[in-house]
Amino acid sequence: MLFFKTKPLLSDQDREFQIATFKWLLKYFGGQDFADSKLILPIREHFPQQLDNNEDAAEKTFEQVKAHAGLQEWPCKLVMQDEDIDPVVAPTLAVTGAPSSPMGTFGLEENNEIVITYNPAIVGQPVQLIATFAHELAHYLTGSSREEPPGGWENWEFATDISATFLGFGVFMANSASNFQQFTNVDSQGWKHSRSGYLSETEHIYALALFMGLRSISLDTVLPHLKSGLRKLLKKAVKEIIKSGVINELNEVEFEPFVAA
Repeated sequence: MLFFKTKPLLSDQDREFQIATFKWLLKYFGGQDFADSKLILPIREHFPQQLDNNEDAAEKTFEQVKAHAGLQEWPCKLVMQDEDIDPVVAPTLAVTGAPSSPMGTFGLEENNEIVITYNPAIVGQPVQLIATFAHELAHYLTGSSREEPPGGWENWEFATDISATFLGFGVFMANSASNFQQFTNVDSQGWKHSRSGYLSETEHIYALALFMGLRSISLDTVLPHLKSGLRKLLKKAVKEIIKSGVINELNEVEFEPFVAA
């Protein structure tokens, strides 16, 4: 009988980048804060707000994400972006290449105020909204690092996606990475596809599995909250990570807390 070796989920380069990024995060943002962190799930216990309108929904969700990330005391301003231009100009006519705002941005204004923005189009998509806020807050956190991420600051966006999972939002990051939606309005209908973040679904799943290994979180806790198409990937990622022994390697990383001069 022939036995065929299954192909790993990630290339050696991508796997090494994820492990190096987790080491960087554990070194500078680990310690007791990470030991106390939890996996954030799309459940009422984690997001219990009663939301009155879109702006209220964004504000309250943002504050909840900040609290879960342990960044509730970090000052920043949340700003809603202008609405995107509607590319559909007639029932059978759409404008190609119409400008579209990013789902979120992170920036520093002239008065040294941190500003995070969000696209109002995602307010009705809570998973996408939470993932966007987690990503931008991960920017805020990792921007304070005294050492550049693996591969340099040009890799910051990829490291930021992993950082959002490190903060506990891996389920949201994986579920929002690729999205097919049906749309219907008065005079047209169809399907649209959107992608968010910088990592692929598979890369998000691998990062989530690393977080689960570090926090001793079982598959049974996570699988019910993942898109059905991602569950098999997570099982494989967990199996690969257990076999590799990389969690022991990550657990040996020493935390170096920042001490202001």
